Amino acid sequence: MVSTDAVTTAGDDTRSAWNRMRHWAIAHAVDDFYQGLVPASIPFFVLERDYSYVAASGLALAATLGSALPQPILGVVADRWRLPWLAPAGVAVAGIGAGASGLAPSYPLVWILLLLSGLGVAAFHPAAGRDARRAAGASAGAMSWFAAGGSVGFFLAPALATPALDAFGVGATALFLPPAVLMGFVLWRHQQRTSRHHATASTAAGPDRWLPFAILTLVEVIRSTVFIGVNTFIVLYWINHLGASRTLGGAALTAFLVGGVAGTLSGGRLADRIGLVRTIQIGGLAVVPALIAVRVTPDPVWALALAALAGFTANIPFAVLVKLGQDYLPSRPGTAAGVTLGLAVSAGGLFAPILGAIADAHGPQAALTTLCVLPVAAVALAVFLPEPASA
Repeated sequence: MVSTDAVTTAGDDTRSAWNRMRHWAIAHAVDDFYQGLVPASIPFFVLERDYSYVAASGLALAATLGSALPQPILGVVADRWRLPWLAPAGVAVAGIGAGASGLAPSYPLVWILLLLSGLGVAAFHPAAGRDARRAAGASAGAMSWFAAGGSVGFFLAPALATPALDAFGVGATALFLPPAVLMGFVLWRHQQRTSRHHATASTAAGPDRWLPFAILTLVEVIRSTVFIGVNTFIVLYWINHLGASRTLGGAALTAFLVGGVAGTLSGGRLADRIGLVRTIQIGGLAVVPALIAVRVTPDPVWALALAALAGFTANIPFAVLVKLGQDYLPSRPGTAAGVTLGLAVSAGGLFAPILGAIADAHGPQAALTTLCVLPVAAVALAVFLPEPASA
């Protein structure tokens, strides 16, 4: 027996997929905007309030602790109880915490507000992932709209926040309070309209497959490490190794992130055609030559297109990993989303200090070289992933 929502077929066109997923894609963009707002605002706390680098890293840690560690627990909660208010409340709290942080007069209060913002992010992802999966049905392409929304939000945060903070000071974080409150209200209304349908829909059948899910989680950690690593060091590589300007370095990061959004959407559509596991394997293989091309191309202008290609290939598996994780745990979609969207993605950032040590010793080009070979481990692990029907 399958979910009544699973009547959606892989052949649905992009417009129908967007119509089903638009609330969740936009909500995910708004929610992850506040994840991006934290690193965008931290330099301004340092400049305006004379926070030390240790204090600045403590603010980043507060947001990470709040967003990463509770997500699997909240995923269990979302699977056990319906709680239609959890995702709307999560996005509202994420924005209120991050938005109010610039108005807080003391460091401890800023730290608490950023921790609160992280907890809001943690509350959103498992519940939203569960309900977005229900709306997407059997289509990985539809689910990719949800995943891509988060990438768009994270990308827009520095683009929108940095000019505002530069012009008005760190207190300008308050300008970004209204979108969170508004999106929380819109999403709550959407949940009320669809709650009757959700209450009558049957859940997916089949046993939970924990071993494939554990392997998939490791694959996602590696993918996240590559994506976050390139995101961290690409600007420094452009400036320090290729001799480019700061503007061109920023353009390289933009190209990489825009390519990532396109890769997320394309990966979902590809999975509907050739299968989930094969798409993950193709993405893992394709990112290796793309990164090598970035690493060996000496011209920083020509390399911009290759940076976009690297972002594209690195994110081909992203939405597919989220959907496949929920296929492996059909009775626990919230738990699966909490791990693949939350814990595993954040865990990739834990390896950034190792890459930083490599960069300190041998330059950012050495960190990029390391990232060129890391996806091979993901491909090797993906060999052991079964397609859902045979899991």
